[in-house]
Amino acid sequence: MNTRTVAANEPIEHAGNKVLPVVFNILDKWSCSQNQQMALLGLSSRSTLNKYRASPESAKVSKDLLERMSYILNIHKCLRILFTHEDSVYQWVQKPNSHPFFAGRSAMEVMGQGKVADLYEVATRLNAWRGGRS
Repeated sequence: MNTRTVAANEPIEHAGNKVLPVVFNILDKWSCSQNQQMALLGLSSRSTLNKYRASPESAKVSKDLLERMSYILNIHKCLRILFTHEDSVYQWVQKPNSHPFFAGRSAMEVMGQGKVADLYEVATRLNAWRGGRS
């Protein structure tokens, strides 16, 4: 499989459009504000966010957006493995964390800075904490 295709030889651009509603559902369950959603997805305007929400099939899914969605899905998967209680799965990202990396900040405060590297850092820690279980 080359980097331009995904399962069933579907172009990456179209796969991202199908994943976008799933990502929005996760962001809603994480109780993300519009500003947080924009930061996590790397979007610079509310109108673009609202357009993507209303019509995900017409969204311009860049490599950056695809990478960000991948980290969000990975974080969600890790949380589902780490926690059995639904509230914990969806509320963890907004709660302050005493781990030295977070230094009292929530994962959302870290990720909400808008850098892909912040999503990576949170995802990497969660992957380590889950011990690679799937």
